Amino acid sequence: MTAKEVLAELQQLGQDSIKKVLLKHGIAEPLYGVKVEELKKIQKKVKKDYALSLELFDSGIYDAMYLAGLIADETKMTKKDLQHWAEHAKSQAISEYTVPWIAAESKYGMELALEWIDAIEERVASSGWSTISSVVAITDDGALNINLLKTLLERIEQQVTKVPNRVKQTMNMCVISVGIYVAELNTLAKETAKRIGKVHVDVGDTDCKIPFATDYIAKAEAKGSIGKKKKMARC
Repeated sequence: MTAKEVLAELQQLGQDSIKKVLLKHGIAEPLYGVKVEELKKIQKKVKKDYALSLELFDSGIYDAMYLAGLIADETKMTKKDLQHWAEHAKSQAISEYTVPWIAAESKYGMELALEWIDAIEERVASSGWSTISSVVAITDDGALNINLLKTLLERIEQQVTKVPNRVKQTMNMCVISVGIYVAELNTLAKETAKRIGKVHVDVGDTDCKIPFATDYIAKAEAKGSIGKKKKMARC
């Protein structure tokens, strides 16, 4: 499929009711309001297509940008591509999910994440912390820098109340991810979460709730999920 064909199909699949919900959750125009399940149907047809994913992302249309992440070929994504995506992610769903998913699956995940978390731009910094969350979720513990992760947990504890709104959210999720996916750091993550306490994030006029990291990790423990890795970051 060409980018033009995909965009035409997305426009037809758009629903005003879905668009209304997305707008309420801070998704920026332009967008059509396509259900994720419909995007995944296109993903099954296209599979992975590096060039198409870049074109769709650069369309600036939310639905197309989200689809770009689903069909991106992580083996072909360059640092320049990923940096471009991080800098042009206009909506939090793109900066906190699409960009981190592909960055984490690429060979540049942790390298870029460590650069991004120091960014002044809120969306780029949030992409950085979300990328770390995805990296630890899909990478064997033996390939992770445990001492670095300990340092990052300490940084989160020290800074989480002082950073921009969405960075708070992604820092909180990073503590959760480390606690669930890195068995060696489960106890430290829980202790960190307990000291931090409830993280307060402005979620606008929505019913979204920010998970209390301690409770979230405890639920994973009850399910026997600690240390169990995901096959891929994107979903």
